[in-house]
Amino acid sequence: MAHQNATKRNLQLLACTAPALIVFITMKIIPAVMGFWYSLTSWNGINPKKPFIGLENFREIFTTDSYFWDSLLFTFRYTIWIVVAMNILALLLALGIESQRRGKGVFRTLFYLPNMISLVIGSFMWNFIFTKVLYYMADTWGWSFLDHSWIGDPTFSFYAILTVALWGGTGYIMIIYIAAIQGVPEVLHEAAIVDGATPFQRLRSITLPMIAHSFTICLFITLNNAFQVFDVVYTLTGGGPGRATQVVAINIYEEAFNNSNRFGYATAKSLIVFAIVLVITSIQLTVMKRREQEL
Repeated sequence: MAHQNATKRNLQLLACTAPALIVFITMKIIPAVMGFWYSLTSWNGINPKKPFIGLENFREIFTTDSYFWDSLLFTFRYTIWIVVAMNILALLLALGIESQRRGKGVFRTLFYLPNMISLVIGSFMWNFIFTKVLYYMADTWGWSFLDHSWIGDPTFSFYAILTVALWGGTGYIMIIYIAAIQGVPEVLHEAAIVDGATPFQRLRSITLPMIAHSFTICLFITLNNAFQVFDVVYTLTGGGPGRATQVVAINIYEEAFNNSNRFGYATAKSLIVFAIVLVITSIQLTVMKRREQEL
């Protein structure tokens, strides 16, 4: 009887999750398997024939495609900056907002609002700021430190990209940290106050250890999003000037659509990026989980 009830319960759970499971298999698993096959062909995305060429695409990537590796290095640089900056900024905002007695809802809304705007639209808005507003402020108010080619100079365009990415994504990560902070039992803080602990000591010994699980989640999200960045770079700089700010997603996009429609070759690049991200995220999750257990 118990076995029949368990079987019935499992079938009910399967029926409830079946629509999402079907969508996941259709939109994720099947394309991934097909992508592996395409990477072994010279398919152009149009011709119904897909000539099999084995590992030739991978050989070309590793031996002659310097642009791909340059874009990958730039993506690594962007990822390191954005993961560190976004998590620190989001955590500081979360701590600052939750320390307020009034106006928490207003501040949460203000900082989360950019996440509700399409980053493409937001990037166009920031493009106007970088190319018009800052120059006007430099000329009118004499703020010479703003008088730079924020889009045309590779050095400053990198920081322009970071600024827009932080503006658009920090609010979402902040909400996760706020939820974790709200889950810390207030009785622990009250006991620490009675024992004479300072705010910094309560933060270090109670709050941060208790929200360690949120670090794992936020690092995972920001790491994956950073490696897949496309819209903000494409809208602001298009990967330029030249290829100075070209991330790997734009490199793959141009290979598949803008150059010679080399879909098979672009898919091979995607598999390499997937393997790199898989290794990095696996290491990150393992290290963070171990750290959580230690805390």
